[in-house]
Amino acid sequence: MEYDALFNSQLSKLREEGNYRIFANLERHCGNFPNATNRHDGGQRDVTVWCSNDYLGMGQNPDVMAAMVAAVNDYGTGAGGTRNISGTNHQHLLLEQELADLHHKEVALLFTSGYVSNWAALSTLGARLPNVVILSDSLNHASMIEGIRHSRAEKRIWKHNDMEDLERQLAELDPDRPKIIAFESVYSMDGDIAPIAEICDLADRYGAMTYLDEVHAVGMYGPRGGGVAEREGLMDRITLIEGTLGKAFGCMGGYIAGSSALCDFIRSFASGFIFTTALPPAVAAAACASIRHLKTSQVERQQQAARVAQVRAALDARGIPHIDNPSHIIPVMIGNPVKCRMISDMLMENWGIYVQPINYPTVPKGTERLRITPSPLHSDADIEMLISALDDLWSQCALSRMVA
Repeated sequence: MEYDALFNSQLSKLREEGNYRIFANLERHCGNFPNATNRHDGGQRDVTVWCSNDYLGMGQNPDVMAAMVAAVNDYGTGAGGTRNISGTNHQHLLLEQELADLHHKEVALLFTSGYVSNWAALSTLGARLPNVVILSDSLNHASMIEGIRHSRAEKRIWKHNDMEDLERQLAELDPDRPKIIAFESVYSMDGDIAPIAEICDLADRYGAMTYLDEVHAVGMYGPRGGGVAEREGLMDRITLIEGTLGKAFGCMGGYIAGSSALCDFIRSFASGFIFTTALPPAVAAAACASIRHLKTSQVERQQQAARVAQVRAALDARGIPHIDNPSHIIPVMIGNPVKCRMISDMLMENWGIYVQPINYPTVPKGTERLRITPSPLHSDADIEMLISALDDLWSQCALSRMVA
């Protein structure tokens, strides 16, 4: 059996469809975010990064870096094992306390990534709550979908952000049956935001748990960076809040926050927690420093919001199509996988602008896009270069423009 031939045939099909993914070889430099060095074909070029999920540049915040360096000097590098055997460090406990405080929950529980925290929590809840049904928004992240699938619980998919469809499906279920409504606050590809209050109203009416993924919102929204639920005064109505340390907080890891019983339940039964080596203590210490900083500082959020508005206005002025949404994510729409890849390559090669193409299966076919995420540290000159480059490419590639 020629296994490599089987692999290569599917890879070739992926290339023909324009959906083959190519990783840029980038080096970020301390104190110079969002600029980086792109190494390629034995050479290198300076580039400006426009698609980072380090939304606020906290990965290079001096206090965050100092906390990590100090923790490495104090504790070394790795955690030494799983949390259950030899890997629980005092820094893990401090971080969990910080996260519980951030979301006004009794406790929090750390995982190695946001993907793992979603997968582990939903798969455990679905597998161990008798006769539970999970109602999942149709645009939920792959980690949530995989967790629900792995649980083998009954699942129902409701139309994205559609309260009528959600209520219809809730009403069809036995009132005494356990139910979990799983959804996100900020959806990362379109940048739209869930109607959290309305979902909570339905959960109360039909006796359901609420499971809210805030990975693209923590650090970004609310007076202390607790997410959209904090901004809207709804954290107390959410049963479980899931988040990440790898985006706006600039570090690595995922977590859940909720009641003591709920988090202990996940801690005790989730294989994705039990059998995984813990985060390095230095990463936990850095994340703690980042969360503490963003609990009190509004500067980064305010500057980032201003940059987002500036980019949107400039795109509008040039007629470059993008999805209008209330979040910090700007999807510039192309609608063709080959052109999307080509434009991304040309931005890198000709203008030193790095924006990865977003193609299927991350987004549906025909909705291919560049996902732009302005940061507080992008300059006026960076924005002008980006808009000028896109304007030129829209003309070169004969792409449709928005009509004012």
